[in-house]
Amino acid sequence: MTGSDLMKMLFAQQECLINVLDVGAIGIDEKEIVPYDTLVKAGHARVVGFEPDAAGCKELNLKYGTPHLFLPYFVGDGKPATFYETNWAPTGSLFKPNQPLLEKFQNLDELTTLKAEHKAVTKCLDDMPEVGDIDFVKIDAQGAEFAVFQGGERVLRNAMLVQTEVEFVEMYENQPLFADVDRLLRSYGYQFHTFNGFGGRCFKPLIAFNDINKPRRQVLWSDAIYVKDWMHFDDQPIDKLKKLAVLLHEVIQSGDLCHLALQVIDARSNSDFAPRYLQALTAPNEG
Repeated sequence: MTGSDLMKMLFAQQECLINVLDVGAIGIDEKEIVPYDTLVKAGHARVVGFEPDAAGCKELNLKYGTPHLFLPYFVGDGKPATFYETNWAPTGSLFKPNQPLLEKFQNLDELTTLKAEHKAVTKCLDDMPEVGDIDFVKIDAQGAEFAVFQGGERVLRNAMLVQTEVEFVEMYENQPLFADVDRLLRSYGYQFHTFNGFGGRCFKPLIAFNDINKPRRQVLWSDAIYVKDWMHFDDQPIDKLKKLAVLLHEVIQSGDLCHLALQVIDARSNSDFAPRYLQALTAPNEG
């Protein structure tokens, strides 16, 4: 079953779009997998994104077109900030690179060399009418995720799924770490679900597996996935639960949690989505 199949099953005879928020929308390269792209290509999702690099933002608007919208803003807590430009654009941040730590690892300091400092004005998610009602939040802000969440409590409380980059050590000076982000998102009604892979490097001078970018044991960062508290799915609107079910199936590949959401929907609306989904999920692959 594809995400499009599930979308059509849940929203038969009803037009519906999943609303996606992407903070730090430009990817590292063209090969990077964008988690919502299959839903966008099927016409089932609308994206509002933020990318402070003006050229990158223009490129995203040209790539996606309407009804999607990308804006060249720094998103944060609404306070003045400093943008630390580095020699590799994806590592630029509102936090200064922690050079003494980074230079202990293979190929990190080399990718986060400070080039210049720029004054910046940040905008809160909750203050921007363009954002609206969001279902899925995807964020990669190079250590500034906590500030984005602080300025977006309304948006986060109405959303259902969050995919956020988190760090486990201070790759940027005084940045909030995974524990800080975890505490804040749980206060907004989320449960931690899973990590989407782990990133790291070897301590110098060792190189793992003849690859300068491979770690041995030290984990430095990951994408953490948070879901609206599945112990209280009954508190969520049915249409929101339906959108979450599609996201869990298509974006996170969490068929078991998707099935749980469908069971709650069935119990509240006298429908039979859960058994139909289970049948489709476990049916032999013909041909």
